[in-house]
Amino acid sequence: MIKILDARFLTTAVEPKGYPTGVATPEVAFVGRSNVGKSSMINALAGRKKLVRVSNTPGRTRTINFFDVDVEREGKRHTVRFADLPGYGFAKVSKTERSSWQSMITTYLEKRRDLKVVVSIIDAEVGPTSDDFQTLDYLQEAKRPILVVATKIDRLPKARRKPRLQSLAEELSLPREAVLSFSATEKLGLDEVWDALLSAVS
Repeated sequence: MIKILDARFLTTAVEPKGYPTGVATPEVAFVGRSNVGKSSMINALAGRKKLVRVSNTPGRTRTINFFDVDVEREGKRHTVRFADLPGYGFAKVSKTERSSWQSMITTYLEKRRDLKVVVSIIDAEVGPTSDDFQTLDYLQEAKRPILVVATKIDRLPKARRKPRLQSLAEELSLPREAVLSFSATEKLGLDEVWDALLSAVS
């Protein structure tokens, strides 16, 4: 059982000199296309409603936002740093802006030493898009550990959820256990995702 003790916003950055410094804290990065439920997922994992601003306008996050979350598992306390990266695949931004986002994200993913695992968020109902495949290929090339989480699982009837996770794993050429399900609305999968994150950062 995971107990969330505290969560706080740290800073916003667009380049390495703005990243948090000080005591090395294991970091988890969250990536996903715009409107995949990334902000809602981070808020649910942090046990807060408004830690991350949830916007109805896709493409609102334009910087890397860092948060520290303190949790307790089996009596042991852990601090995990979340890095919320801008959503990708949003068409209404200029090519210049898109390329500056791209550069900001790849710099972080390639250079950040404290980064332990990248959570790749896929919409359970929609399935992986070409942008998702591209991102996963890139992360594998960059040799970053990946945890795939299928969000909005509550939108599927219960009988379809397990088969859907199986088909997602097959589409992504991953073992079935490498794809976790999640719903911020119904608080499904919170402990499973936290267990996977803590295993990855410890």
